[in-house]
Amino acid sequence: MFGGRSLMVSEKMIVSVRKDGGLLVRVDAGRHDELLGEPGAVQAQMGPGRDMGPGWIEVAADAVSDDEQLSFWIGIAMDCNRAMTGWTGMSTP
Repeated sequence: MFGGRSLMVSEKMIVSVRKDGGLLVRVDAGRHDELLGEPGAVQAQMGPGRDMGPGWIEVAADAVSDDEQLSFWIGIAMDCNRAMTGWTGMSTP
């Protein structure tokens, strides 16, 4: 559906790895414009001229080429996931 391998947490997609090594990242819509200022980040599109809307950002492969850069974007996606689902990462008895 998203053109790559996707990672889901609590039944919500957090990132999808593109064939070219870039990422499609689910982000908090309230931080969308701020995060577009990060290196390699652009508004995600469903096709030519069709934006996916706030909360979806594409990140170029060279902007996630090391562990620190990749961890940054995974962290952003997990923050969004926690806000949407209330998931804390801790299991309950």
